Amino acid sequence: MDPAALAQSIYSQERDNSLNNNDTQGPIRLRQPTNTNPRSVDTDARERDEFDERPDREDRLDRSERPDRRPATDDAFDTRRGDRPRTRRAPVDEFEAYARRLAGQTDERDFNLLRRFGAELITGRSEPDRGSALAPPDYLVGPGDQIQLVLWGSVDADLRVQVDRSGRISIPRVGSVTVAGVRYGDLPDVIRQRVAQVFRNFQLSVSLGQLRGVRVYVTGFAQRPGSYNVSSLSTIVGALLRAGGPAAAGSFRDIQLRRGKQLVTSFDLYDLLLKGDRSADRIVQADDVIHIGPVGTQVALIGSVNKPAIFELKAGDTVADVLAMAGGFTAVADRSRLGVQRLEQRSTTGIAELPLPQSQGVTPSGGDVLRAFSSVEAVLPVALQNRRVRVEGEVANPGEYVLPAQSTINDALQAAGGLTAYAYVFGTEFSRESVRITQQENYERALRDLETEFAKATTTQRALSADEAATQAARGTATTRLIERLRTIKPSGRIVLQSPPETRSLPDLALEDGDRVYVPARPTTVGIFGSVFNSGSYLYSQGRQVNDFVSLAGGPTRGADPGSTFVLRANGSVVSARQRSNWLGFGGNIDRLEALAGDTVFVPEEINKTSWTQELKEWSQIFYQFGLGAAAIRTLQR
Repeated sequence: MDPAALAQSIYSQERDNSLNNNDTQGPIRLRQPTNTNPRSVDTDARERDEFDERPDREDRLDRSERPDRRPATDDAFDTRRGDRPRTRRAPVDEFEAYARRLAGQTDERDFNLLRRFGAELITGRSEPDRGSALAPPDYLVGPGDQIQLVLWGSVDADLRVQVDRSGRISIPRVGSVTVAGVRYGDLPDVIRQRVAQVFRNFQLSVSLGQLRGVRVYVTGFAQRPGSYNVSSLSTIVGALLRAGGPAAAGSFRDIQLRRGKQLVTSFDLYDLLLKGDRSADRIVQADDVIHIGPVGTQVALIGSVNKPAIFELKAGDTVADVLAMAGGFTAVADRSRLGVQRLEQRSTTGIAELPLPQSQGVTPSGGDVLRAFSSVEAVLPVALQNRRVRVEGEVANPGEYVLPAQSTINDALQAAGGLTAYAYVFGTEFSRESVRITQQENYERALRDLETEFAKATTTQRALSADEAATQAARGTATTRLIERLRTIKPSGRIVLQSPPETRSLPDLALEDGDRVYVPARPTTVGIFGSVFNSGSYLYSQGRQVNDFVSLAGGPTRGADPGSTFVLRANGSVVSARQRSNWLGFGGNIDRLEALAGDTVFVPEEINKTSWTQELKEWSQIFYQFGLGAAAIRTLQR
């Protein structure tokens, strides 16, 4: 018998048996043939290996044959060192470097460096396309695609079959099915019709697995021009990402997809970046060419805009279009003008000004650098600024007030409703922020000078004995602690208002923004502190003197230094005994000074005090040295 006729007879008999037994027996399990002979190689798989169309082998040719391919550690990160992944940065062209200098960006490590618009997206590190995108219904199945086929009911099967080079798939006990050129949406019906010729009472599910790879070419001004294996569902953007995007001299707005001699589409990346429009982003096919044209007119927009960058313009783009590409002005920008520095005027006028909105229709020239100015960086004239002050204490309506320019302290008190009956105007605390900053600077400078003097004194001192060395060490430790404590003190910015004790008005001092006025209540005590027997606050009575309150505290102790006593007034002024003494040091007693309500009297401790034994020892050494000198003179005379 003819072999072909024998095979047809066996097939027909098997088909009849399966049709007759479907209703009485369990489901028939279809199994994919397994390759048990290691030397037996599937013809389709061998052909796929020859043409390298498997998606899991994509770009194999590029890695071995392209000499300009960089190692992964050059443009991404080295996982062996544990580095963080970073985006690949394109080379900087001359205009980009020029615009960065004008923007004041000199640190190349700055993450917010001025760059071409869209460079962060298109030049970022991208993983190879594995073809995991969802296939649309109009996708045409072709050789190399993998089809996942599930059947249940009278037949049980879970198959993964590959479309061979002849465009067919092979289903066990069913035979081959031609699927090449079939739409993905029509694929289930095509396979169902073929399986129904052998089985009945079944259900079927069809999906696509790994998709075939296609070879495309990226040419022109690309970062890495060459040929690439991408998924059959890849688009222009996917291929651009594989090629690293446009180079420094490449265009973001003139990208062409060519298929043979036909121009399929022209793609503008700005449509995707600014509008999210991918309507021109076509799916590539085998042997397509993606050509990147040269960069067009470039301008930079820096300053107070939401997205400072370098923008590529098309014919007819204006200043308004550039502002729209940058996301518009920031919330604190000066919207009335723009600065422009033109290359042709660089050696003459330098920078010019474009008034807005009159200049929104102006077409920028290549190499222009536009600058948006801030409205808050420049300090306004004091005469034009309102005053925001805080009034607290003994006023009718304490709180914050906004006063016009040239307002005074008394104007602030009137805005707060005036003084109450308990107000102690003499003790008013008036604080100013600008004064506090100046005080802080001077205070820190004085501390540095003090620390330097102590360091000099420590290095020049010599210890003649162990006791003197211990004393010097202890003195150095105490000095260090003193400086540390002084550093914790922060100036308050208070201005002393030199008013009479019984005044009911304050000086007409002009206010500044941020001033604080605090009017305390009339105090009823006088404080005595320092080297006295009983420090504390004592009830004030009019007409008493300072010594009367010191006596109430028990008077100065034996270690006190009465000649350095001082009084801190409620208005912030200080009266000291040394201030009232003459140039010989006499008459420095402030005991007869009239005490005022709210005074604080401080009697300091005498610092450089010595005992009677120490003084006797020092005088003995003086007389001893004097006696040795007299004896030496007498010897020389003889």
